[in-house]
Amino acid sequence: CAFVDEEIFDDDDDDDDQDDQDEAELSDVVSHDWADLVITGPPRSPGSGTSSRGRTLSTPPSALRATVSEHQIVRECAAAATTTTAPRSASALSLPTWEQISVPAEATLYDLDFDTEQHGYLVGAKGTFLETVDGGKSWKPRTFANLPEDEEVGYRFEKVSFKNGEGWVVGKPAILLHTTDAGKTWERIPLSPKLPGEPTGVIALGDKKAEMTTSTGSIYVTENAGRNWKAQVKETIDATLNRVSSSGVSGASYFTGQVSNVRRDAKSGEYLAVSSRGNFYLTWTPGQDFWIPHNRQTPRRIQSMGFVNDDANQGLWMTLNGGTLAVAGDAALTEETPNFQEAKLNSGGYGILDVAWKNKDEVWAVGGGGTMYVSTDGGKNFNFDKSADKIPGNLYTVRFFNENTGFCLGSDGVLLKYTGLAV
Repeated sequence: CAFVDEEIFDDDDDDDDQDDQDEAELSDVVSHDWADLVITGPPRSPGSGTSSRGRTLSTPPSALRATVSEHQIVRECAAAATTTTAPRSASALSLPTWEQISVPAEATLYDLDFDTEQHGYLVGAKGTFLETVDGGKSWKPRTFANLPEDEEVGYRFEKVSFKNGEGWVVGKPAILLHTTDAGKTWERIPLSPKLPGEPTGVIALGDKKAEMTTSTGSIYVTENAGRNWKAQVKETIDATLNRVSSSGVSGASYFTGQVSNVRRDAKSGEYLAVSSRGNFYLTWTPGQDFWIPHNRQTPRRIQSMGFVNDDANQGLWMTLNGGTLAVAGDAALTEETPNFQEAKLNSGGYGILDVAWKNKDEVWAVGGGGTMYVSTDGGKNFNFDKSADKIPGNLYTVRFFNENTGFCLGSDGVLLKYTGLAV
């Protein structure tokens, strides 16, 4: 297929050993620094431009093993230590607010999306590709007709996105799939070996349009179902840091050319990303030529980041090694060293891997060891939630589609469905 600035064809690189380890993660995430992803790809040509606002996202770190008894001890300590003031009583929070959904998969689950209120898809490691037609109450395995069964199981599908019946799936080894009939048939979109880094995310924008991101911070847009892609960022992150490192961005000189946890604000199109070492984060706004780096204001490394209530105008949240969660206003997208305010959350040392706002008041945080925490005051104070207390492994993703529909994804095929807080 034709390509503006860079062509995209098949990438036949084999998946590495780390992928296999990630897919088999059975342990809990505890405070530690994680290894960089190994990404290859030629750099893009440097450019110039004016700074603006932007943003990104990150991927879950590797886990450290702990025995079942250690799991229970830390969970109980975290629950007992969480004594911060919150509008809801501890007795109310003792009732399960999430129920586990049985799925025909035992691999790590990474993402899900819905085409309608009832119809959606769930993707994960070891070729996991599941479909629901009842709003996520039950799931059935699906296969791709254009992928041999023995080849499909070797893929780790990491992102799925739908809009108006048109859907996209991205995974590793580098693969991009596209459907225009709500998933009845899928087409494999060729990817170029010259693509900078590996595809890490894709967003369906409808009417043959989509945006794709890579591990090096490249952002591409297609308006013809993937036949042509146009680069949106004109300067590599490496080149940007070489220009601004003297301005005081901590850790810029140690940047290895990779980013993680790339997130997009659906309303503004702004992006947020974290450097692979977790020592600073970057933002990007449509129309600007390069990513803008920002200091993290703490010696602890960033574990994950996102937009408050999925809205860049409401600010950013950040989790750090050791289970710390902090929130800042929208100035965090423009200031070099923004001021993040730490939330009251006692994680017992387990890492917080994802945070989601159900609404302006109710906020959920999930992480290692099946730990879950809820805030009913907009993210200022969090209480331990026992819904996943007996579920081993890590919870990587929590996502709400509306007031009544939420899901939490984890290792070993763990899928939780939101049932609502007790009143």
